[in-house]
Amino acid sequence: MASTSGFLGGIAGNPADVLNVRMQHDAALPVSQQRKYAHALDGLIRMSREEGWRSLFRGVAPNSMRAVLMTASQLASYDGFKRLILSHTPLSDNLYTHFSASFLAGFVATTICSPVDVIKTRIMSAKESEGLGRLLGRIYGVEGVGWMFRGWLPSFVRLGPHTVVTFLFLEQHKRIWRALKGGRGEEGAKI
Repeated sequence: MASTSGFLGGIAGNPADVLNVRMQHDAALPVSQQRKYAHALDGLIRMSREEGWRSLFRGVAPNSMRAVLMTASQLASYDGFKRLILSHTPLSDNLYTHFSASFLAGFVATTICSPVDVIKTRIMSAKESEGLGRLLGRIYGVEGVGWMFRGWLPSFVRLGPHTVVTFLFLEQHKRIWRALKGGRGEEGAKI
C-alpha cells in the first residue's frame, strides 16, 4: 500500500516538481538559457505550449521511484526502529520513542532516496532529454561515486523534520483514536 500511494503521488506531483526544479535552477543558467517563468501557472502553461504536455512528466520514472522508495523506507524503518527501541532500551511507547524512531527513519529514507533524487533533479533540470545510461556514465565520469549523495545534507534537513512531524502526528492520532474508542478496536476487541 505504501509503495502504491508513493508511486501515484509521484506521478500526480511530477508537473509541480519539474517546475520547482526548473525555477530554482534558472538563476544558475546563463541569461540566454533562462526560462524566466513569471510564476508557477505561467511555467506550467509555457512548458505545455513550448515543449508539449510531455515536458510536464519529464523525469516521472525516477520521481515515482523516489516516491515509492521514500514512502516504503519511511514506514518500514520507522516500525523497525520503534520495535528495536522498545525492546533494547528502557524507553516505553512514548514521545521520546516516536521522536527517535522517526528521526532515524528520516535518516534512512534520505540515504536510500539520495541517488534517485540526484538523477531526478538532473533529468528535470535538463534542456534536452538524455538516456539514463548516458546520464549516469557522464555523472560518474565527472563526479565519481560521490554523485549519489550530492545534496544529502540539505535533503535530510528538509526530510528529517518532515518525517519526525509525520510520525509524531500519526502516533498522537492513534492515541487519541484509541481513547475515543475506549481502548477498543473496530470489532470491539480490547487494544
